[in-house]
Amino acid sequence: MSIGKEVGPVAGLPPEQVVRAAAMVREGRLISLAAARFPGMPLFPGHPPFQVLNYRTPRGIRVTGAQPWGPVNDAGLGYMAEYVMATSHSGAHMDALAHMTVGEDMHWYGGGSADEHLTDFGPVHGDAAKMPPFFTRGVLIDAPTFRGVECLPKGSPIDAAEMEAICAAQGVTVQPWDVVVIRTGYMGLWPDAERMAAHKTPGPDISAARWLLERGVVATGTDTETYEVQPAPDPGPTGNPQPVHTLLLIENGIYIMESLDLEELARQRVYEFLFIALPVKIRGATGSMVDPVAVV
Repeated sequence: MSIGKEVGPVAGLPPEQVVRAAAMVREGRLISLAAARFPGMPLFPGHPPFQVLNYRTPRGIRVTGAQPWGPVNDAGLGYMAEYVMATSHSGAHMDALAHMTVGEDMHWYGGGSADEHLTDFGPVHGDAAKMPPFFTRGVLIDAPTFRGVECLPKGSPIDAAEMEAICAAQGVTVQPWDVVVIRTGYMGLWPDAERMAAHKTPGPDISAARWLLERGVVATGTDTETYEVQPAPDPGPTGNPQPVHTLLLIENGIYIMESLDLEELARQRVYEFLFIALPVKIRGATGSMVDPVAVV
């Protein structure tokens, strides 16, 4: 099986694109695109809660008489270690190609299917262990600034015509190999769950997804938990609740990111930049928490 079947179109990222992206750095400024994660943080309701649990502490070592370094420790050296119990889709994250399935055969991108590739320890085809690093040109599409609002209204779609208009207003074009991040203003409400609930969930619709595909992007993300507008205004004849995920992730291997913090990027009016994200390679996982950066 070819590497593209498990990695997607980004597997063909040419070296000259990496060089061009690196040349975009002029000032050496780094802008984080992720907020901190914490127990009780807002999450998509279908995911388990985020937890950080102590496993080893200096006091616990002393009280239990543990000897992690052996019997001699007159310096009283201690340490802390913890379990992080969470879905890989906690906070800013990237979906692996095996994250979403469709159809009676429960298939996903590149020929993966539940009957052939889903084990008791997660998928073995298109899982997070296959996710590549991203080092390419990034483009911000700032919908709230274009509309003159702080945050898009609940269930508000961003369509292809608006994507085109925003790019024209910002003076940018979307090009092959780009990563396009789309701001709705949702993370400007973070972590106020009540205010966020009042704005669930704006985002790109199916026409915007087709627009991105036509321009040859390799990944895209928004600042919401669902990426696409919900509920879907165009679920099609089968009533697909997430047609954008189906088109981009399942059918075309375009990586999707969610819960990106795009507020500082928008405040600084940075519309094109070097985009860097390094997914954590975990076998059987269906995504990766990421802390991407925009470098200008």
